[in-house]
Amino acid sequence: MRVAMFSGGRGAAGIARALLRVPGLKLSLLVNGYDNGLSTGALRRYLPGMLGPSDFRKNLLLHLGRDDPRRAVLEHRLPPGSSPADLERLIAGLAASGTVAEPVVRDLRTFAARLAAGPGTFDLADCALGNLVLAGAYLRLGGDFNAAVRECARLFGSPVRILNVTDGADAYLVALKQDGRVLADEADIVAPQDATAITGLFLLPRPLTGDELAGLAGLPAERVRELLARRAVPAAPDPEALRALAEADLVVYGPGTPHSSLLPSYLTPGVAAAIAGGRAAARVFVVNVGRDHDVQGLTATDLVDRTLAYLGDPGNERRTVTHVLSHRGAPGGPAVPRAVAEHGAWAGARWITADLEDPGRPGAHHGPRTAAALRALLGETPLARAG
Repeated sequence: MRVAMFSGGRGAAGIARALLRVPGLKLSLLVNGYDNGLSTGALRRYLPGMLGPSDFRKNLLLHLGRDDPRRAVLEHRLPPGSSPADLERLIAGLAASGTVAEPVVRDLRTFAARLAAGPGTFDLADCALGNLVLAGAYLRLGGDFNAAVRECARLFGSPVRILNVTDGADAYLVALKQDGRVLADEADIVAPQDATAITGLFLLPRPLTGDELAGLAGLPAERVRELLARRAVPAAPDPEALRALAEADLVVYGPGTPHSSLLPSYLTPGVAAAIAGGRAAARVFVVNVGRDHDVQGLTATDLVDRTLAYLGDPGNERRTVTHVLSHRGAPGGPAVPRAVAEHGAWAGARWITADLEDPGRPGAHHGPRTAAALRALLGETPLARAG
């Protein structure tokens, strides 16, 4: 069975781990690289043209146990005040210990050599070492971000196909709020904010400058939308991602931060057509158990509607979503209108509620129960019954 799931960094991790334990199941995760926060944003500024590696790094951890030394390398964060010389010493220690494979050390050395040679400076404080492995692979492979992701998945032995939903070209995510205010990058989109809803997402070829933001401030919302739309550039799809969607038996719109991790991926040209024209017998929207900062004022049905709209199928005529799976009675998550839960349908999709929250991690999905629910939905379809 082939499963293609849209994912961010950690929102769908428990579900992915549970799916990996299913014999014969092949999992593809579709991720975007618009992350631009803190050390990731600093790394993107240091290496112009590179997408954000953080969500890809997090998905490299899915199969690694807590005591696996490869996990420690991917997650290790450099302390404040770290210098290029400190990074060199750390890399030498890893090489001497044999903790990780030599190609991982090679890519760390590639980044360290760039840091030593310049141009520019980069603050290593709080930077995840795994991000630097991806950055080193990116440099070694001639600035091919998707090739770097594939190479790192191979080096760390990932059983998952981790795919960038786009071709790897650089782009910056900007959001528009209902009152016309602009959230200038992905870091602002996921940060705490007021209750005014986000009503638009745009991919720009470069970050907005302070002067450009000042010029947009105070304009009517529709005028701001028009100006941002003029600057927006379509993100070309990764052919491998489209193939994974077209060949999947099950497509999952996984949980995560909607306006940064998920909805921007659905904007990618070709994605909707690959799903609608593919063989997937079930296309399931999984409602978040918890509530993210970017969904102020939005219900679970609003998020389904936005997913359909961003996929270019607002009426769901192409059956882009066949099922919606939500946690039963989750006060912390997006509200499910009572009539929808009772009727069991929305926008032409079947709405199913179940006990999906992890009791040990409030606000997160229980991986095995959610994976079992997804497999049960697939088992109801004619394709699955036919083998």
